[in-house]
Amino acid sequence: MDEIVSFERLADTILRLPPSCGPVRLVTVDGPAGSGKTTFARRLGAALGAQVVSSDDFPVPWDEVPREWFRLVEEQVLGPLAAGEAGGYRRFDWAGGGYAERVEVPVSPALVLEGVSTARRTAPAALAVWVCASAEVRRARVLARDGAHLAEQWRRWWRAEETWFAADDTRARADLLVDGARIPGEFVRVPRDRVRQGLA
Repeated sequence: MDEIVSFERLADTILRLPPSCGPVRLVTVDGPAGSGKTTFARRLGAALGAQVVSSDDFPVPWDEVPREWFRLVEEQVLGPLAAGEAGGYRRFDWAGGGYAERVEVPVSPALVLEGVSTARRTAPAALAVWVCASAEVRRARVLARDGAHLAEQWRRWWRAEETWFAADDTRARADLLVDGARIPGEFVRVPRDRVRQGLA
């Protein structure tokens, strides 16, 4: 029987973990585009009473391996928090093509960081979550959300993220694996043996 994620129970578990980034418990929510990371992160953030910082707030290049953008997160958010100080950054406005308002990130019991490559080896995560869904589901979601006119850019991005995940071995290192598409509106825990078999 599928085990549906209880966000309240997961939040309780996270708050019992030792801090991982200064006094903060950092939760990273990673996985390929369209898998359901943002929805998962928002629901977890609400259950935790925690802020959610998204990779969409930063200028992540379309056609590069998603590596260098994280330097901004480390410098502006994780570094200050590790020192017990508040962080902050200017949100990147993708529609306008430039930076918008400043977002403050105060010291708090937990912070959720979501986006492709956030659960990288160097991230000081108390808990790393991998969200998966079939390629068909993910790509349909992305094109429905952003429009078919961006299909070529997305094809380049899918190649870039596949390269990154293979090199970083992100999925195999995650603490919690969930399927973002098996039950509509819910997230189902994925058994570790499915990952070993390459099915998640």
